Amino acid sequence: MQVAVVKYNAGNIFSVMNALRRLGMEPLLTDKAEELQAADRVIFPGQGEASTAMAYLRQHGLDQVIRSLQQPVLGICIGQQLLCRHSEEGNVDCLNIFDADVKRFVPERHEDKVPCMGWNSLHHTSSPLMQGLEDQYVYFVHSYYVPLCEETIATANYVLPYSAALHKDNFYATQFHPEKSGAAGEQILRNFLSL
Repeated sequence: MQVAVVKYNAGNIFSVMNALRRLGMEPLLTDKAEELQAADRVIFPGQGEASTAMAYLRQHGLDQVIRSLQQPVLGICIGQQLLCRHSEEGNVDCLNIFDADVKRFVPERHEDKVPCMGWNSLHHTSSPLMQGLEDQYVYFVHSYYVPLCEETIATANYVLPYSAALHKDNFYATQFHPEKSGAAGEQILRNFLSL
């Protein structure tokens, strides 16, 4: 099985590559349309700022390539946010796979720090991607979130309940970092590879 990781100007790509290697995969890091389209699975990870990342994707034609993919695709962290319709971060239109707008956390209490950093549990899990993950703890780092919507397949709660994971057609996404989430994160990557 060939797993391709989308190469663009967002961080955290190499921890995803290493997580896949721990599962016995040798992922291909690429920004070439033909290699992404030929892969059996595509992972769209990242950390960074939404408007800058979208500008890079558009400049290199990767926005159209990602939208065109037919195999299972997994967005991670900002990868999930960029698969949505619009982001408040930089007030930018995104890839419009998921019918949701990305919002900034607005703290309601002193202890609600932004960004949200640390371990949080998953609830209301559905979809084969989330099999075996109900109430499991995974690692989050984010200032923006996707509200609950029709495509939500797992929820988390920080300031308010929000989408920890999404699914529509062949596109899956997690706000948290499976590659930094220990055994639970490894299970999610295994689930993704076996879709």
